[in-house]
Amino acid sequence: MHSNRYTFIYAIVLSVITAVLLAFASEGFRPLQEANIALDKKTNIIRSVRQTTTVRAEIEQIYKNSISELVVDGKGNVLEGQSPNSIVLKDEVGKPAGERRLPLYIYAADDAKKYYIVPMHGIGLWGPIWGYLSIAEDFDTVYGAYFDHKGETPGLGAEIAEKAFQEQFAGKKIMQEGKFVSVYVTKTTEKIPYGPEHRVDGISGGTITSKGVDAMLKNCVEPYMAYFATLAQK
Repeated sequence: MHSNRYTFIYAIVLSVITAVLLAFASEGFRPLQEANIALDKKTNIIRSVRQTTTVRAEIEQIYKNSISELVVDGKGNVLEGQSPNSIVLKDEVGKPAGERRLPLYIYAADDAKKYYIVPMHGIGLWGPIWGYLSIAEDFDTVYGAYFDHKGETPGLGAEIAEKAFQEQFAGKKIMQEGKFVSVYVTKTTEKIPYGPEHRVDGISGGTITSKGVDAMLKNCVEPYMAYFATLAQK
């Protein structure tokens, strides 16, 4: 029978070996993990412009050939030399709009039209929600939208990740008489100060998540208006 000292030393050695192996495995798989995270982000971006392929090669090709990246600020300036990949969006959205660095993606469609894709980050009922909103060249009409979440309730708040909810945004308007007013995500019975072109039906039973999406749209899209105004003047 082994002594307590032997058992103690054996446990320590086994723990050290396991920790070393896990560390090596983590480092070894890191490039693959980072590649998968990047692919997921690209997939979500192109979904906001109605590209629904799930084939890795096609996603990479669409992104490479049709998407350009830049960073702007709340005053309408392009921040040269900066990449959206260097920005932690959840940190930026907590800052005053004028102090944010704003990642922006531009989709060049086959018909030569351009769509401006705004990344968003907010809070739902149980945790983070995020998404992308694509806006047409009139800087008013929504072309498409994509939303996702970390832990919303299946069948309720989690419905923001479903096609039926996201398709409501196509064709909606974010401007009224030259001012940003956003798209309202709200109950069908709730009155809003604008017409139906500014309304999307909230999720039945998912009121808090719907309000989270509504707040996210207003908080994340409006800071881009200064940059869009500079483009509209050209």
